[in-house]
Amino acid sequence: MPNTLEYNSYISSIEFSPEDKVFYGKLEMIDDLITFEADSAAELENNFHNAVDEYLETCKKLDRAPQKTYKGVFNVRIAPELHKKLYAEALKAGISLNAYIQKTLAAKVSAN
Repeated sequence: MPNTLEYNSYISSIEFSPEDKVFYGKLEMIDDLITFEADSAAELENNFHNAVDEYLETCKKLDRAPQKTYKGVFNVRIAPELHKKLYAEALKAGISLNAYIQKTLAAKVSAN
């Protein structure tokens, strides 16, 4: 079983507690704390879907926009020498550093 589930553009982490004999998870990449649990792997995905649906419904009732998991912006700390090399490669390609990194990451992800 994967350690994550995805539904309606939300991703959850999944864990198992041997002491409690329960699967549990939480929505990742949002500030609101949304959790769910299940006694079996079979009901885990259903409870995750219900947690997302309830979160969206609660936001609607509160007239508040639900948080999005991806904004398209993230900070990455890298070694100065790598930064320099990436910038040089972007210059050679005639594109911005952001465009070069986006192109490189997209190629890596699509190769998998």
